[in-house]
Amino acid sequence: MAENKTGIQLSITLLFESLRFALHALRVNKLRTALSVLGVTVGIFAIISVFTMVDSLEGNIRGSIESLGDNVVFVQKWPWTFGSDYPWWKYMNRPVPSVREKEFIEKKSKKAAAVCFLASTSINATYKQNSLESISLSAVSYEYNRVKDFELHAGRYFSANEAATGKAVCLVGYDVAGVLFGNPSIVGRQIKIEGRKVLVIGVFQREGDSFLGESVDLQIFIPTNFASNFMDIRSQQHNPFLMVKAKPDVTNRELIDELTGIMRSVRRLKPKAEENFALNQISMLINTFAQLFSVINWAGIIIGMFSILVGGFGIANIMFVSVKERTRLIGIQKSLGAKNTFILFQFLSEAIILCIIGGLIGLGFLWVIVIGIQKGLDFEVFLSWKNVFLGLGISASIGLISGIWPAKSASELDPVEAIRSS
Repeated sequence: MAENKTGIQLSITLLFESLRFALHALRVNKLRTALSVLGVTVGIFAIISVFTMVDSLEGNIRGSIESLGDNVVFVQKWPWTFGSDYPWWKYMNRPVPSVREKEFIEKKSKKAAAVCFLASTSINATYKQNSLESISLSAVSYEYNRVKDFELHAGRYFSANEAATGKAVCLVGYDVAGVLFGNPSIVGRQIKIEGRKVLVIGVFQREGDSFLGESVDLQIFIPTNFASNFMDIRSQQHNPFLMVKAKPDVTNRELIDELTGIMRSVRRLKPKAEENFALNQISMLINTFAQLFSVINWAGIIIGMFSILVGGFGIANIMFVSVKERTRLIGIQKSLGAKNTFILFQFLSEAIILCIIGGLIGLGFLWVIVIGIQKGLDFEVFLSWKNVFLGLGISASIGLISGIWPAKSASELDPVEAIRSS
């Protein structure tokens, strides 16, 4: 037991002595140290910056996608993903979803919690002397608030009676209220849409920019029955579609299977006829972006590895020079009783410390850039701890790989021959 304890203490002492010698060598040769870490700094900066930007981009896009609802199926004319071999004209000839189909799904579905119809167009909105041009106008059925999660900054949502009778009421985005009224908390005022006076009954809470352009901040929402007075909600130019939310205990796959049968029934498709509708879900977009991000990640790895490879060769070359310069010192150390492992740890720790310093500098530059982007642009960028530890781990690995050969050659020097060297 005592022998084991002595062995552990000796190993710890050996490690600290090796680190002390390594740090002393780095302080003495400052210029060589700076040149050695430069390649590693560039390599770590390149590879971790790519990972950071991809993670940030993926996080922002994933957040925008998931805000649409991960338990919602979209009944549309066009699929979100499709093969290149599918004839485009088959998609062009498809009918668009309709309010009648929404009502049919509500009647027949046992797995849907709510079904909403939505169509959109661009309009001009005015209030006194203030105006907004080409603003997005969404015509939604009453069930929109049951399908889409949102918060109101002020006011209320449509009532069932207002939606059914087509009352001239609307909900506006936070930025729309700010521009037209100068105060997003104001409700009860009337704006003009397509020459018609519309009462503002609610203002959405501010969401901020979305990568998919789905933010409600610059949108106006009106009941479908009111919209039909001045726009053809059945026209494909208004991109009508249905949003179907699954019940809590129903999976999207189960809901899609049921919707497939219901849509084929309402469109009177024969058993062998191809489907003339698309059932889209959020996972399709997430999988598509995941494949794209995987390609970008690999591109970043390849680019970064070239820089790291150059840095690794530079570290190995500098370590060989260091061994040659300190050959006489190595001989003296070994003649005084220094073990081969002491010499090995001394040079190996020097190489690892060099690379970790380079990695820290690269991460430091990246952190400064991330802070600058966060303050200068409306884009959330974050340097995760996972990427920080990954950068340090890669740095240490480079030092270990590039330093093992020079360190081994130093530890195997004959003490007599080493002392005689000039």
